[in-house]
Amino acid sequence: MPEDAGRKLPRLCIVGLPNLRILAPEYTQGRVGGAERQQVKLAKALVGRGFNVAMIVFDEGQPDGRVWEGITTYAAYGPHAGIAGFRLVHPRLTGLWSAMKRADADIYYLSCASMHLGVATLFARRYGRKVVFRVASNMDCDPQLPDVGDWRHKALFRYGLQRADAVLAQTLQQRGMLARVGRDSRVVAPLPDVALSNRAREARDLQVLWVNNFRTSKRADLLLELAHRMPDVRFDLVGGPHGRDPAFEQAKGEAASLRNVRFHGYLPHEQTAGMYPRARLLVSTSEIEGFPNTYLQAWASGTPVVGFFDPDEMIARHGLGHAARTLDEMQQVSEKLLTDDVKWDETSARCRDYAASVMDENNMLLPYLETFMTLR
Repeated sequence: MPEDAGRKLPRLCIVGLPNLRILAPEYTQGRVGGAERQQVKLAKALVGRGFNVAMIVFDEGQPDGRVWEGITTYAAYGPHAGIAGFRLVHPRLTGLWSAMKRADADIYYLSCASMHLGVATLFARRYGRKVVFRVASNMDCDPQLPDVGDWRHKALFRYGLQRADAVLAQTLQQRGMLARVGRDSRVVAPLPDVALSNRAREARDLQVLWVNNFRTSKRADLLLELAHRMPDVRFDLVGGPHGRDPAFEQAKGEAASLRNVRFHGYLPHEQTAGMYPRARLLVSTSEIEGFPNTYLQAWASGTPVVGFFDPDEMIARHGLGHAARTLDEMQQVSEKLLTDDVKWDETSARCRDYAASVMDENNMLLPYLETFMTLR
């Protein structure tokens, strides 16, 4: 705990609308990603340290004010509620505002760029509260905001980003991107829910694993091109569709024509987590990420990562696989790691050692606690 932990702990509210699908086993339908899992992990860790934590979630039919694992939930609006063209105001803005008022927190914490940050900041200014925003992806720092909807959503997010009381980045690269748009930030490590594993190479029955939500920026088409070039290697693709992005159906159709590809589609988190220790490699073709939870899950399992994205050059600096620049290079390195047992064993050991060194929850949580206590 920070030095001023003796002061009264602030009441916290995490705004994460899909989070009920992770927090409550009764409501598991619908897409969630690494950002949502990190929010629930943070909420549970804070409850375990004596904080009063609320969470604003979608209305999935649950009773308002229901408590799961010490976290009180408040429903903002239904995932599909409202009339197109009008629902930004009602029920989205009005529902979120009402839920924030019922939560009655001192600090509101949000992650992932959306109009919710602007609404939360307006609410905080009206009622004398504080707002903390945590970057989930490099796209959150892109001035063009390619993942934030129309101009109204972008305007609300930009308003909130500049007026939030604290902004947390996942990497030095993100901090630099934020600085270029005039926003200071602090780098904090993610809080993934992963476990260390030490499965031997001989016991691994999967060769190349790819895990992501299917959206164009994840570039599953390049993974399938890699599979086409490496017909004797088995590829397992895991992930669900992302909104109206056509990437899922396109990849599913192309995968069906490749005999060495298994297209799993969406799998529950527990089932997906069990695949990392079985894989020889995790391959990532994404062009934009934040700090991928999939990387930490792979490293904790002793599984090297070969990817185009290397957060703060961690793969290169610590020898945790290979940061490729081209598809040709990705193919060459993947083939080497799949066939050179000595090189794979050495890389796998470095992955486990690195994961063990950074996955101390107390150390990872400390910057969050310092931020919250400073704002209080």
